Amino acid sequence: MKIDHVGIAVESIEAALSFYKRALGLEPCHREEIAAQKVRVAFLQAGEASIELLEPIGDEGAVAKFLKTRGPGLHHVAFSAADIAGHMDRLRREGLAPLETAPRPGARGHRVCFLHPKHAAGVLIELVGG
Repeated sequence: MKIDHVGIAVESIEAALSFYKRALGLEPCHREEIAAQKVRVAFLQAGEASIELLEPIGDEGAVAKFLKTRGPGLHHVAFSAADIAGHMDRLRREGLAPLETAPRPGARGHRVCFLHPKHAAGVLIELVGG
């Protein structure tokens, strides 16, 4: 598997972009609002992988709750998976059940699922596919 992106929870995408532009020369290549997830995202291409900045919309979504309890920082690591449903079935059989029962719509038109941090040394893992 390859890393697709690293998700970083931020209070404000615009404020965070200032650092990524100045320090690393990275510019956003895609922006999107995902109403169902109550989040705005901006992707910055960094080689083969990208950085996903996640800004909450309101106080109720998962990213808003993450920021309240942990503050800004690493939210998840996402891996490309051609057959998400197949990976989900295999993980269930191995006792590593994903947080979702089926892949759901994610950013950039991809289908996604998440794996609980307790299975990955405290890191939320996302599987991303077409």
